[in-house]
Amino acid sequence: MPLNIEKIRADIPILKEENAGKPLVYLDSANTTQKPQSVIQATHDYYTRYNANVHRSVYQLAEKATLLYENARDKVKDFIHAKNRNEIVFVKGTTEGINLVAHCLGRATFQPGDEILISQMEHHSNIVPWQIVCQQTGAVLKVVPITDEGELDMVAYASMLNDKTRLVSIIHASNALGTINPVEEIIQLAHAKNIPVLLDGAQSIAHTSIDVQALDCDFFIFSSHKMYGPTGVGVLYGKSQYLESFPPYQGGGDMIKQVSFEKTTYADLPYRFEAGTQNIAGVVGLGAALDYLNDIGMENIHHHEQALLHYATERFRQVEGLRIIGTAKHKVAVISFVMEGVHPHDIGTILDSCGVAVRVGHHCAMPLMERFKLPATVRASFGLYNIQAEVDILIASLAKVRDWFGHV
Repeated sequence: MPLNIEKIRADIPILKEENAGKPLVYLDSANTTQKPQSVIQATHDYYTRYNANVHRSVYQLAEKATLLYENARDKVKDFIHAKNRNEIVFVKGTTEGINLVAHCLGRATFQPGDEILISQMEHHSNIVPWQIVCQQTGAVLKVVPITDEGELDMVAYASMLNDKTRLVSIIHASNALGTINPVEEIIQLAHAKNIPVLLDGAQSIAHTSIDVQALDCDFFIFSSHKMYGPTGVGVLYGKSQYLESFPPYQGGGDMIKQVSFEKTTYADLPYRFEAGTQNIAGVVGLGAALDYLNDIGMENIHHHEQALLHYATERFRQVEGLRIIGTAKHKVAVISFVMEGVHPHDIGTILDSCGVAVRVGHHCAMPLMERFKLPATVRASFGLYNIQAEVDILIASLAKVRDWFGHV
C-alpha cells in the first residue's frame, strides 16, 4: 500500500525548517533519521509525567516508569521477532552493543591464533573493537574482500571460514555503499562450522523487516536514532545460550542480586548487562518509534524507499561526470558518489547552500575508502519521509556544482 507521504511529512516537525534560507531537503538519514512528533511527545511525556528511576522503587510514579521501560523491551522483541524478551539488552547504541560482545565473548574466551572474520565494508564500530580484542588476546582479524561493485566476495568468505574462526561479525547493510549483504547464506555457511555470527543491523533495521529467528543470527545490534527514535539508546539481541555464558560488561547498580564485600551475585538476563541508570527517556522514545513504524508497515516503507532509490539512481546516471560508488544488486536507499574534478567537501558545501543536507567524508569507513582509492564520497541517504521532488532538487543543485567548477 502506498505511503500517505503528506501525512508522514507532516508528522516530522523538522521538515518545516529551512536550511540556508531554503526549504530543508534532508538526505542524511543513514547518519541519523529525523523524529516524528509521536516520538518527541513520548520523551517529553516521560520527563513531564513519569520521570522516575526504574526497577528500584515501589511508589506509583516509579512503577509507571518501569512499565513504560519494560513495555519497550517487549515491543523490540516483537519487532525483530526474538524468541524471548530476556534476549533484548538496552545499550547506548550499535557501537556499545558490539563492544559488549567484544568484551564478553572476545576478551573473555579468544586465544592466540583464533580468528575473527569481518568484511572490507565495515563501519569503524565493527572494526576497532575487534582490533582491540586481537591486541589483548593474540587473536587475528581477517577481512573478507569486496568486489568493484561493492558486493561481498562470497567465494572468498566461504574459503576463509576454518577451524580457527571464532566469530563472524558482518554489517547487514553498508552505511557507505548501501549494499545489503546475503546474510542468510553468510549465517548458514558459518553455522555449518559451528561459528557464531554477529550482524550489525544499524543500517537495515529501519528499511526492512527483521526476523532474528528466521535469520538464525546469534547477535543482532542496532541503534534507535537510525530508526526514527532518540539518540543514546540501542539494542543488543543475543541468543540466550550466549548471553547466559557472558560475564558482566559493567558493574554497578541494577545488574546485581546480592552484594557483599566478599562476593557479588549477578542479576538474571537481561539486567545483568544494564548496569546503572539507563537512558529511560530514550528507551521510551524507542518504543514510540516502533509503534510509529508498525503503524506505517515495514513492507510499505521498503517499497517506498526502493522506488525512491531506483528513481534517484536513474537521475544520477544522467549527471555528467558523476560516478556512483557501490552498485550492488541489492541496496538500501543509499547512494554514494563522486564528481570528476570536484572534491566531495566542495560538493557538500554547495549543496548545503541550496538547502540540501547530505553527508560527505569517509562515513566512518576509512578502509572502504582505501579499497576504492578515494579520500571521500558524497552520500545521499533516504528515509520514509523523502520524495521524488527532493531528488529533483538534489539533481538541480548538482548542476550548480558543475557550473561553479566549469563543467558543461
